Amino acid sequence: MPDPNDSAPAMPSGVDTEKPSAARMYDWYLGGTQNWAVDREFGKKVVQLWPHVREVAKQNRRFLRRAVTAALDAGIRQFVDLGSGVPTVGNVHEIVREHLPAGERATVVYVDYEPVAVAHATLILEQDEATDWATIVQEDLRAPKKIFDHAETKRLIDLDQPVCLLLIAVLHFVGGDDRPEELLERYRRRVAPGSWLALTHIACEEADEEDQAAVRRFADAYRDTSNPLWVRERDELAPWFGDWSLVEPGITHLPDWRPDYELTVAESTARPFAWCGVARKPGD
Repeated sequence: MPDPNDSAPAMPSGVDTEKPSAARMYDWYLGGTQNWAVDREFGKKVVQLWPHVREVAKQNRRFLRRAVTAALDAGIRQFVDLGSGVPTVGNVHEIVREHLPAGERATVVYVDYEPVAVAHATLILEQDEATDWATIVQEDLRAPKKIFDHAETKRLIDLDQPVCLLLIAVLHFVGGDDRPEELLERYRRRVAPGSWLALTHIACEEADEEDQAAVRRFADAYRDTSNPLWVRERDELAPWFGDWSLVEPGITHLPDWRPDYELTVAESTARPFAWCGVARKPGD
């Protein structure tokens, strides 16, 4: 049976299609169409190495929805989605639009360094007629000053008011040489009291030995892509929240953070493979 994604999307200027891209593969894991043959072929190989990867991607997306709606319910009206990736169903601005009552407004800044993500996010925001309150900034998440100082960020984000920082399924692409704890501290320092930080990260320490080995093989496979991947344990992530207060239920596996549905057997088997957490900056 032919792959339903075998017809590639239009190629934005500057896109490297010689190497598989983590952002485009994530889109493929979720069943999206913004990916090329190199991404799909690599994706099929890593699914063979670690069959749970597509379910974990879906659980990441469901966590994003729950975290954004929780932030909205807490009164936050500004979102910065770092490493937002190739647009697919359930983007932050779509969640905002669906969840907020008519007449209420929030702002969204997507951030990604990959041209295909920026090109398609721009197109989607134009089609959704959302450009007055949502935008895309082409920048690497390792450069928080450039992101916060960007004209589009300044247009939509008031750093004197609470912001929800989203780092969903991206920090496992930040290696130790990039000092992730210090990087997160630079983000936390710039935002106002009452801001939220939500993140997810691939893990495997609570899986059985066979599944741990599969995740390690999966991570090793990414060494050949433009986005090498690291697997970390829960205790390595906790310091990334600094002195911020963890929002209940704390650092958990993806399906356990404020669940709103009952897991299927397939979803339960994927449970141990990622950590997530949300924290709030102290103060008014």
